[in-house]
Amino acid sequence: MRERIERACDASHRNPTEISLLAVSKTQPADALMAAYNSGQRAFGENYLQEAEGKIDALPKDCEWHFIGPIQSNKTRTIAERFDWVHSVDRLKIARRLSEQRPPSAPPLKICLQVNISGEASKSGVEPDQLAALYQAVAALPQLQVMGLMSLPRPTDDPELQRQGFRQLRELRDNICPQAPVLSMGMSQDLEAAVAEGSTLLRIGTALFGPRASNQTAQDSRA
Repeated sequence: MRERIERACDASHRNPTEISLLAVSKTQPADALMAAYNSGQRAFGENYLQEAEGKIDALPKDCEWHFIGPIQSNKTRTIAERFDWVHSVDRLKIARRLSEQRPPSAPPLKICLQVNISGEASKSGVEPDQLAALYQAVAALPQLQVMGLMSLPRPTDDPELQRQGFRQLRELRDNICPQAPVLSMGMSQDLEAAVAEGSTLLRIGTALFGPRASNQTAQDSRA
């Protein structure tokens, strides 16, 4: 995977050190994560809270845990207590709860604001024209640190259409919160387009772990 990222960086004249790799480990067993850990991976992304808690307990304490799924209000306390990052904040109500419930002894919870770039009703994310107001409100909350933006553009195999969505997110970041360094965008099928448009954090699952199990049994799949 690192070789593929390096090739994408070479094609886009970027330095690979500018890009972090987040291993999207939802549905994967703890031993698969441990194998990735033993290969040097430290950052893991989880969508399902109940499933993630067992992995957090099982893996070494120096792992960095990112919550990347939709967030229900009744799950915010555990997320605030157990994760280092949250990529899926798109409502001020959720941000306030995370801020209030983050333990005072813990460092600020790192936040990415999720933007619904493609306008799909089935996807979470703040609308682009509402991002500035949300950013200003969330940035003022204690115990949170807004690191940047995240998006899940409409799936497509067209590299130019892939780039258009990522470009829009980058332009929003540059215009609204240029001091926020993180662009969480790009997955297994479109990482080259994301790198070309400035991604700093790639969320990679299938290309690392193989296809996910089809019989997902997580009880909190809408965590």
